[in-house]
Amino acid sequence: MGGFWGSHLGLIDLMLERDGGEWRVIGSTSEARPIFRRDGKKVIAEVGDKPEVLAAAQKDHDATLAYVRTPVGRTSAPLYSYFALVADDPSVQIVSQAQTWYIRDMLKDTEHKDLPVLSAAAPFKAGGRGGADYYTDVPAGDIAIKNVADLYLYPNTVQAVVITGEQVLNWLEMSAGIFNRIAPGSIDASLINGDFPSYNFDVIDGVTYQIDLSQPPKFDKDGNLVNPQANRIRDLQFAGKAIDPGQKFVVATNNYRAGGGGHFPEIAADKVVFVAPDTNRDVIVRYILDQGTINPSADSNWKFAPLKDTSVLFDSSPKAREFLSQVKAVAIEDAGDGADGFARFRIKL
Repeated sequence: MGGFWGSHLGLIDLMLERDGGEWRVIGSTSEARPIFRRDGKKVIAEVGDKPEVLAAAQKDHDATLAYVRTPVGRTSAPLYSYFALVADDPSVQIVSQAQTWYIRDMLKDTEHKDLPVLSAAAPFKAGGRGGADYYTDVPAGDIAIKNVADLYLYPNTVQAVVITGEQVLNWLEMSAGIFNRIAPGSIDASLINGDFPSYNFDVIDGVTYQIDLSQPPKFDKDGNLVNPQANRIRDLQFAGKAIDPGQKFVVATNNYRAGGGGHFPEIAADKVVFVAPDTNRDVIVRYILDQGTINPSADSNWKFAPLKDTSVLFDSSPKAREFLSQVKAVAIEDAGDGADGFARFRIKL
């Protein structure tokens, strides 16, 4: 693969030899050649443009830009993912709102119409290997299709599963594996496990819960039960009461998760009750068109459990500093600069 987002040119060089009436490969090399490099904050092109390629693509390029700039509605609050890994987040909230709206409508005349609908969604642009600029940031005001594509990067389709309250709990336990175990009394411990992809950090909307960082992860990255006695998810409630382990729920999600992507325990194709023809991205567009103006403000349905005299650090974009006062579920402090252009932040648990 030639890098990501068009960052590299993939080259395969084959040495061929004629052998009778056939060709055979006698040697080969391969290379992912970067088309640009960074010098501090400056981006320097390593490969020049080809005018004939630009000319050939110009008509489709212009049509694409016109399409993605088409407005679909408005947002009364900014949509950003700077704190999506440490607090309930507006960029994840809007995805869940759209999925819940869609699945309720799709199932209203089915045998599942009376089951409560939850929604699972994860942040896609949350820094990490993508760098300090790899975050969603849509200001309040008009929303265009390009902004929705920024919210939901992947061409997933909507699916719904029916699972029990116990399986909802284990779904969240698996998601909580993104956090390192934090010993009570630790000062400025590292919060995020960098090997855990953010797209597997599902937040489930429609329930409330706390995450106890003093506990080890219940499951490993492959969904294997490794710490049976561990319970990171505390005080899991539905409708203001402790969740019933045997109660059935519809959970709106995507085809990746519903098909077993991420190895979440017991979440697989046999739980699927609805397969949509629509992508999650298109559902978000339709939801915004239906609502006209959306309010994606996070409802703080999850938070960290308190740990006395304990603090943790995490990195985000320097632009995150502009939104510190908007985060209600957790008190976040500026802790200076991190590495590789990131800013560092502190949470006192």
